[in-house]
Amino acid sequence: MTAVPLPTWESLRDYVRQTLCARDRLEEHTTPFYAAPIFRRGRLNGYMFHIEGPRQMKNSAIWAEEDHRLFFYDSIGTRFEEVQLSDAPVLPEVRHAA
Repeated sequence: MTAVPLPTWESLRDYVRQTLCARDRLEEHTTPFYAAPIFRRGRLNGYMFHIEGPRQMKNSAIWAEEDHRLFFYDSIGTRFEEVQLSDAPVLPEVRHAA
């Protein structure tokens, strides 16, 4: 498992986007990229990221904030990378919609 320092929210998002796009050689600046908060028991627990490419391709990543890990998945759900964050950002403030 690779250890990566990503101390800011922006560096985390950029790293995830780069890794997801590199998997299928997609251009970062033209590939749609989405981030959605993940809540557990009403508390923000991480983020789910995904990109959408041609031919209904959707790669995704999960940031498990509690474990300081990123999990990357390809379009068919196979994990292709796991990263341990040696320096992780503070989660941005997000309200849970009840």
